[in-house]
Amino acid sequence: MFGNLPLFDTRGIFGREGVRWRIALLLLCVTAINYLDRQALAIAAPILQKEFDLSKADYGFITSAFLLTYAIGQATAGRILDFIGTKRGFSWAIVLWSLTGMLHALGQGLLSFFVLRALLGLTESLNFPAAMKAVAEWFPKKDRALGASMVRVGTGVGALTAPPFLGLLIYYYGWQSAFLVPGAMGFLWLLVWRKYYFSPEAHPRLTPAESHLIMQDRVPDKPGAQGSETWRTLIRRRDLQGLMAARFFADNLLYFYLFWLPIYLSEARGFSLLQIGLFAWIPFLFSDLGGLFVGWLSGKVLGRGWSLWTTRISFLWIAAVLVPVAGLAAVVDSPFVALGLISFGLFMNQFKTTPLFTLPTDIFPAKSVGTAWGMCGAAGSIGATLMQPFIGLLADNVGYSVVFGLVSILPALAAISVTLTVRRIAE
Repeated sequence: MFGNLPLFDTRGIFGREGVRWRIALLLLCVTAINYLDRQALAIAAPILQKEFDLSKADYGFITSAFLLTYAIGQATAGRILDFIGTKRGFSWAIVLWSLTGMLHALGQGLLSFFVLRALLGLTESLNFPAAMKAVAEWFPKKDRALGASMVRVGTGVGALTAPPFLGLLIYYYGWQSAFLVPGAMGFLWLLVWRKYYFSPEAHPRLTPAESHLIMQDRVPDKPGAQGSETWRTLIRRRDLQGLMAARFFADNLLYFYLFWLPIYLSEARGFSLLQIGLFAWIPFLFSDLGGLFVGWLSGKVLGRGWSLWTTRISFLWIAAVLVPVAGLAAVVDSPFVALGLISFGLFMNQFKTTPLFTLPTDIFPAKSVGTAWGMCGAAGSIGATLMQPFIGLLADNVGYSVVFGLVSILPALAAISVTLTVRRIAE
């Protein structure tokens, strides 16, 4: 399956040398739960807007609260994670974000949802820095893009299951259930995580052969380093500045579809809650397929002699050229053609996302990758924070056509930023 991801041989997911792939499955699952938590508000939004008299600008204000604290959290989470470790950090994070997500069931309007989303953003911010730190620790370079893609697949699994799963929960049990059930799922995942996860150096089921494979080409720590590099040291690096700028622009595309697609389908296309549940998951299925395809393709072209730099930068430019096709979704007559164009855009968006998620693990040593990745993620969330109220205002006053066009060109800005600032990666 997918070339580098076998299932039943000794190195596959179910083989004795497949511990790293099982770790990746754990990371996929927690990321899916993470995205169920954050998507609950979007799926419930058409009902909450009517029940609490919320405008699109109000909704944009609420989502910006999540993104602002998510940015703050990611900027600090990587540093904390590099200090306390992946296992302990993930354990605390999922307890806190699961409780916060469940508290949304008590929301009573604009202010309460603003505060709760701010708390959720802060607590959920550890997920990706922790997951990508685990990928850097557990995967050799040739498999790292696929490991990162499996984490990214979790976003699509959460996003594609949210409309039917949460939509049905809301339909039968009320909007509060959309916040309570994902929170409970987080606690179930925690039980598995606490029992199974260890670092590669301490994992009791890791064979010598798999250990050698994992450790053979890690990015080495600097001589004499006692811990991770500081924020001040990292922020002076031109390559990190470029990656942060790329995320600042490019993360807006996925956040737009995550937060606004249900509202767009309801208001602009006349979809009912049940129709949203039946169809809104389709673009995120294509996002998942794109993530797996790009991870597989990365391994293939690297195996044929492509360099890391050529692979990463080529994929970024593929996304820059093809993602803008999705902008046509706002002007076509058929809602199903629009969904098809959005699906294509999210599939091609993975040619941008996978390199941006993987490049910090290629460039920075394991002791610093959590901090560096968190800084990149924070930049992406800050960009989306600034964009959310603007999207609400544009949707209220101009319509969605301009918004679709705007977000579709952002991957090109990311490709330009990386091309100009990130040096060729040493092999």
